[in-house]
Amino acid sequence: MTDPTPQSRPCALVVDDDAFIRMDALDILEDAGFETLEATDADAALALLRKRHPDLSVLFTDVQMPGELDGFALARHAAGHWPHIRIVVASGRAMPGPADLPDGAHFIAKPFSARIVHDHLRDMLPEGRKPPPLRG
Repeated sequence: MTDPTPQSRPCALVVDDDAFIRMDALDILEDAGFETLEATDADAALALLRKRHPDLSVLFTDVQMPGELDGFALARHAAGHWPHIRIVVASGRAMPGPADLPDGAHFIAKPFSARIVHDHLRDMLPEGRKPPPLRG
């Protein structure tokens, strides 16, 4: 395991097969000061995680996606391999069961708002990585 590299802008990976929801999440995270990466399924996300894990601060994933892994499995894998990455799992259909989320992961119900995502980020990220307060 490698420690994250210091950088001026934290980086987040958004994983969702729905383009509109993915774009909305990307916009919310970019407005919160994050550089963003995107993937449409867990396989693409894992490839990015393997390559960019030192740069990543946040994994923001949907639950239901095409492929063998769902968002819960992706979250558990990421937590086990790259514990420095904070995890947000979002779904409009599936609710997490007792063993679905890794320790420290946050669950957000869809539809989500910028305020909800922002509040979770401020709660879960360490000082120095928290996004600035939302305006208005």
